Amino acid sequence: MKKSLLTAALLLGAAVAMPAWSVTRGDVDGDGKVDVSDVNAAINIILELKVPGDYLGNADIEGNDNKVDVADVNAIINIILNGEPSESGITTYTVNGVSFNMVAVEGGTFTMGATDELYNNDWRNGKPVHEVTLSSYSIGETEVTRALWLAVMGTTPARVTEGGYDGDLTLPATWLTWSECDVFARKLSKLTGETFRMPTEAEWEFAARGGNKSKGYRYAGSNNIDDVAWYNNNSGNGFHPVATKVPNELGLYDMSGSVVEWCRDWFGTYSSEPQTDPTGASNDNGTLRNCVHRGGWRRSDANDCRVYTRNSYDKYGDATFAGLGFRLAK
Repeated sequence: MKKSLLTAALLLGAAVAMPAWSVTRGDVDGDGKVDVSDVNAAINIILELKVPGDYLGNADIEGNDNKVDVADVNAIINIILNGEPSESGITTYTVNGVSFNMVAVEGGTFTMGATDELYNNDWRNGKPVHEVTLSSYSIGETEVTRALWLAVMGTTPARVTEGGYDGDLTLPATWLTWSECDVFARKLSKLTGETFRMPTEAEWEFAARGGNKSKGYRYAGSNNIDDVAWYNNNSGNGFHPVATKVPNELGLYDMSGSVVEWCRDWFGTYSSEPQTDPTGASNDNGTLRNCVHRGGWRRSDANDCRVYTRNSYDKYGDATFAGLGFRLAK
């Protein structure tokens, strides 16, 4: 028990996160309230110490992933510190004084690719269309900002001065290689005790379409691109602060235009076969060097900002350009 209390004390200094789950699930010991005894009970489960009763359901408060880990302990601590969490599906994290939101995306099935309502253009690598079923996940409300990058990495992106950096930390982080994004996600995961990553291409498109709330828009949140995107006709050839356009059906900003967003997947031709939680093409024995990026950027035309449009860039070394950024998933 002393070990549990010590661990709880250390975790109280971890990055703050507010989970979007019912507070009753934090009541691990079943006494009708959430307090330090629930933190200890959850830690005992992790340490496989004997505790009375079956507490898995109440202790699995973060992610609902049928396991109890440090993320669940952090979630319980934050209920103690901050009260009952919101049911909005938004989780707020604070790292070194910088906050960012993750939005819960309920799993579902959708048709991925250049579907008819999106003008059926297959020259943007969107064919053949195919059915995809995804499990639930969370995705960043906005792209990773320069402020968050600085909070996690201790510096602004290395090449940001080449993109006309003016000190505005509300702008999206750009000039990022795939490997730099991966390192960032790993460091953030260590700081929070949770598992952050880049989204898969399918997760990205489902979220951009509005998930289960989708209204079938061509762009992420509207058929009028100027409502939702910074692109070649309105950007003035400059970057703009995140979340200054209208969000999509899930409350996500800038999934069309602003900056191109890296995904985890190797780039490859679609299959027409139905898929469940796809992770993209194989590496083709090392000959396929490119990973997917999505969404268009400040210099893109309207076609490149549609929710199905896909392209790729070299994953290795220093391969990047001014418009490459990303958003988090978990």
